[in-house]
Amino acid sequence: MMTLETLAKDIAAAAEKEAKALIADAKAEAKTVMADAEAKASGLREEAQQRAAKEAEQIARETVASARQSNQKDILVARRKALDATLEAARSHVADPGMKGRAALLKSLLADAKKLAKGKFVIRPVEVDRATLTKEAGDRTVGESVDGLGGFILEAEDGSVSFDMRFDNLLERAWSNQLGAVNETLFG
Repeated sequence: MMTLETLAKDIAAAAEKEAKALIADAKAEAKTVMADAEAKASGLREEAQQRAAKEAEQIARETVASARQSNQKDILVARRKALDATLEAARSHVADPGMKGRAALLKSLLADAKKLAKGKFVIRPVEVDRATLTKEAGDRTVGESVDGLGGFILEAEDGSVSFDMRFDNLLERAWSNQLGAVNETLFG
C-alpha cells in the first residue's frame, strides 16, 4: 500500500518534472522571441540608419544649393552696385562743365538738330551749357532752361514736337546699348 508520504513524493516528483518541462519550453520560446526581437531590432536599426543617411545627404545637398544660390545673389548684388557706381561716375563726368570735348559735342548736337528739324524751333538749354549754345545757336531762339547734365531740348515753337538732346538722355541710350560691353569690361 502506498503511503501518503509516497503519494506526496510521486506528486511532487511529477510536478517538478512538469515544471522543469514548462521552464525548458519557456526558455526555448524566450530564446526564439529574443532572436526574433533582435532580428527585427537590427532590421529597424539598419533601416533607420539608411533613412538617416539619406536625409543627411539630402540636407547636405540642399544646404550646398542654398549656399550657392546665396553666393550667386551676393555676386549679382555686388555687380549691380558696381554697374550703378560706373553709371554714376559717367553721369558725374558728363555733368562736369569742364569736361574735355564738351563744346565740340554741343556743336555736333546743334549740327544734328539742324538736319533733324527744319523750321521754327527753340533751343531750351541745360543752364550749364547756356552760354555755349547761345553763342552757337545761329538763327534759332534760345528759350528757358531745362534740368539735366548738359545739352538741350529742341522744341517746335508751337510745342507740338520736341527732340531731347540732353546728355542725360544720350547717356541713358548709350548705357542701354552698351550694357553688354560694360559688363564684359567690368566682369570679364
